[in-house]
Amino acid sequence: MQIKISNKLISYNNQPFIIAEAGVNHNGRLDLALKLIDAAKEAGADAIKFQTFKASEVVTSFGEMADYQKKNINKKTSQQAMLKKLELPDDFYDPIIKHCHKKDIIFLSTPHGNFDSVNFLSKLVPAFKFGSGDLTNIPVLKYAAKFNKPMILGTGMATLKEVEQAINCIKSVGNNKIILLHCTTNYPCPVEEVNLNAMKTMQKKFVDILVGYSDHTLGVQVPLMAVLLRASVVEKHFTLDKKMKGPDHKASADPSELKQLVSAIRNIPIILGDGKKRPTPEEIKILSNVRKSVVAARNIVKGQIIKKSDIAIKRPGNGLAPIYYDKIVGSVSKKDFHLDEFITL
Repeated sequence: MQIKISNKLISYNNQPFIIAEAGVNHNGRLDLALKLIDAAKEAGADAIKFQTFKASEVVTSFGEMADYQKKNINKKTSQQAMLKKLELPDDFYDPIIKHCHKKDIIFLSTPHGNFDSVNFLSKLVPAFKFGSGDLTNIPVLKYAAKFNKPMILGTGMATLKEVEQAINCIKSVGNNKIILLHCTTNYPCPVEEVNLNAMKTMQKKFVDILVGYSDHTLGVQVPLMAVLLRASVVEKHFTLDKKMKGPDHKASADPSELKQLVSAIRNIPIILGDGKKRPTPEEIKILSNVRKSVVAARNIVKGQIIKKSDIAIKRPGNGLAPIYYDKIVGSVSKKDFHLDEFITL
């Protein structure tokens, strides 16, 4: 199974597709959005993702903030009022997309505002990425799937049955380009709630679909473990500064952490290697310096029966290998050997 997003081919055999999730961490400012693009590119991410919505399309006027949002912004207000300040204005898209092209990083945005957001983004993004809150939003998923773009789905809060329903609705319109992201909808997510084995469960259950991981934990350990478990996509929230005001900054990676994560992910296949057990070229160069040989522990004269006390095992290793040690003991010396001289057969 492989899916192409822009110029990137995603499969279990390729390097993981890395999405730097800017989300709403631009705080409604174009200058911050552009700096987030720069930081994502500098870190080496394949794509940067924002969110497209009008607050009134996402939540009712009386909808409450989630507990983590109340905690992170240290303020109690309606969810709609909070989101209103985090909208990405329509006139931001042109400079943002142009800057992404200039930096050679893929622009993505979540159609958080239902049908209108899908329509708005349909000509701007190479793939649709839906957050976990929309996994059960079957009408919108089905509508977006008709554009025949790759569909990336967050699966936080979901049961396996709900995931399957989302997959079936997308496939029902002939779109089989689906990527599932295991995640936990908690910001930050404590390690005891990660449950990476659930990602493996989805990989086994949905064999014709790619599965990856969207990370909400602090640090880089969990997403690296996800890559070792064959995550085809890794998404990580990031911010320019964790101390900025907003609901997601505290649970996001800063630019240096994002760069560390991307670098570590890129090194994983190099570190794993091809699996063949053999000395490396550099090891071959030092092999004789660190391996050992059988040598004379004292002067040995011709005709002498060699005892254990007459021989020793020392570096360098370009003499007779220690495997011959027992064969030498008890044999008769055919020549004189001086102290530390290699014993030869």
